[in-house]
Amino acid sequence: MIYSNEIASKMASLLLQIKAVKLNPKQPFTWSSGWKSPIYCDNRLTLSYPEIRTYIKESLTTLVKEKFKEAELIAGVATAGIAHGALLAENVETPFCYVRSSAKGHGLGNKIEGLALPQQKAVVVEDLISTGGSSLSVVDALRDAGVEVIGLVAIFSYGFAVAEKKFAETKCPFYTLTDYENLLPEALAAGYIHPNELETLRQWRQSPETWEGLK
Repeated sequence: MIYSNEIASKMASLLLQIKAVKLNPKQPFTWSSGWKSPIYCDNRLTLSYPEIRTYIKESLTTLVKEKFKEAELIAGVATAGIAHGALLAENVETPFCYVRSSAKGHGLGNKIEGLALPQQKAVVVEDLISTGGSSLSVVDALRDAGVEVIGLVAIFSYGFAVAEKKFAETKCPFYTLTDYENLLPEALAAGYIHPNELETLRQWRQSPETWEGLK
């Protein structure tokens, strides 16, 4: 769910400006799942631009203070959510931890790095939501440790129905700064895509598993 239409438009524009998002319906990218995708999103690039990094930090801070004001812990998703999560935790003055995709194979074998206490109310920070699986595995790991996850925030979402269904089933509300639906008009206005590409780009979001690109 988009937090703010104004932020969504600006954030989409910023991602396009620094080429953190690339759109190419004629020569689609291939995901590890085998899906063909007209979009490649690398939000790690935002960390290299101080003004954009700050905008994300301030926007997430406003979001958390409004929607999750009872938050007592910020938990970043390793690896892309760690930096933005730490910046957010600094701003909202809460403890911070991060969660690995799997337990470390040496030392203490931790999956959660940092202090996460039972009954603490936590907000998870992710950079990108696709199908929701990796994000919700972090939510599950924290809940298994006794942490009360009250929500998740992210920079960008593809807006897949399957992700929204998974979050609803897991009872984890989520908000993103921008998403694919808000990206397309910004990309069109800025000349990143041609008007005749718009329909196939929208079709991809509806059926990503069968989409094959612009012929």
